[in-house]
Amino acid sequence: VQLQASGGGLVQAGASLRLSCAASGRTFSSYGMGWFRQAPGKEREFQAAISMSGGHTYYADSVKGRFTISRDNAKNTVYLQMNSLKPEDTAVYYCAAEHVGLGSTLLTSYDYWGQGTQVTVSS
Repeated sequence: VQLQASGGGLVQAGASLRLSCAASGRTFSSYGMGWFRQAPGKEREFQAAISMSGGHTYYADSVKGRFTISRDNAKNTVYLQMNSLKPEDTAVYYCAAEHVGLGSTLLTSYDYWGQGTQVTVSS
């Protein structure tokens, strides 16, 4: 599976962005998907995950209520809708795929990673 993340940019605090992650291959619908982020000097951290069917979603406490993960298996794409952005949301955002299909909060569960897209939120 190859993953291509897009949709990042520079926005002001309070704005919204939608990240997309397009996957290659015909088995996208069998993978759980996740979004992680990494700020400068910090470790990569979990943000959101979704099961292969989309029926189960998981969020980090810091983004619960502001971020929404979704997927369109017909388009081989997973999305991260980010609302009410804060300067502390500034990071490179990565999408990832895991073969078990349940979605996971653990970085080590993921088999494939996209290249990342930069999100910068100014105050």
